[in-house]
Amino acid sequence: MNGKATVTYFHHSGFTVAIGETLMVFDYWRGENRELAGSAELCDQDFEGYKRILVFVSHDHEDHLDDVIYTWDTRRFPISYIIANDVAADRKGRRVQPGDQLEIGDVVIRVFSSTDKGVSYYITAEGLHVFHAGDLNLWHWREESSLREIAQAERDFYEAMRPIERLPMDIAMFPVDPRMGGLYDAGANYFVMAAKPRLFIPMHWQGRAEVAAAFARKGKTRYTEVLALTKPRERAELEFTETELHIHVFTVMPPANQRSADDAVFDANDPFADTDLPVKLE
Repeated sequence: MNGKATVTYFHHSGFTVAIGETLMVFDYWRGENRELAGSAELCDQDFEGYKRILVFVSHDHEDHLDDVIYTWDTRRFPISYIIANDVAADRKGRRVQPGDQLEIGDVVIRVFSSTDKGVSYYITAEGLHVFHAGDLNLWHWREESSLREIAQAERDFYEAMRPIERLPMDIAMFPVDPRMGGLYDAGANYFVMAAKPRLFIPMHWQGRAEVAAAFARKGKTRYTEVLALTKPRERAELEFTETELHIHVFTVMPPANQRSADDAVFDANDPFADTDLPVKLE
């Protein structure tokens, strides 16, 4: 499919995807310690010029739902909220559950299940297909769960994936969570193999950019490019043709006095200067 899109990373599982006159905002969260602040936050300037702004909430975990989204100026901007039906009743938005399909303008939204709370979203806009997994993942927790619980988690994941993996997919955002230890990427590996998105972007990596970078290095296949966006407001401008995907990445670095040691490693283009392990093994 031909088309252009811009994907901007904010924090954790929070992204915007701009396609034509549509801006999609997914699971926006400023962070437990306000990792997003000041110029890194979404603001009015980001909303200018769009015919529709769709704000998606996959579920009610605090790291996927920040109440700041309800302070955005809906009188000035064409903002619509699409929220999972498990979100508290006092949160406004069009409530959806797995199996739902809705159209907003010429954007088609299909709602699929999750293996945690809430839902996952599959959106078609101007011919491009975008998937945000929410907390859909193979949550195996092998160090804590019984064999029976692990087997059930696997069955639940494959069942949830079955209707998704048949869909055309241009952009996918999916968890790679290091809290699951050495098999942190089990769900992501299956997703890439089964769904074959043209571009896979890891998310939900618990503030550990090296985990996203590790998966970007090894997760690529002949069908799927993998891109790690790890800095607030780092964005990728994408151009899809029938046979090629062109990616241009733009990173906004914080002021020098706000950079961490991790930023210095990133600047040196060597995120594995000290270690090649994607996860802590203690």
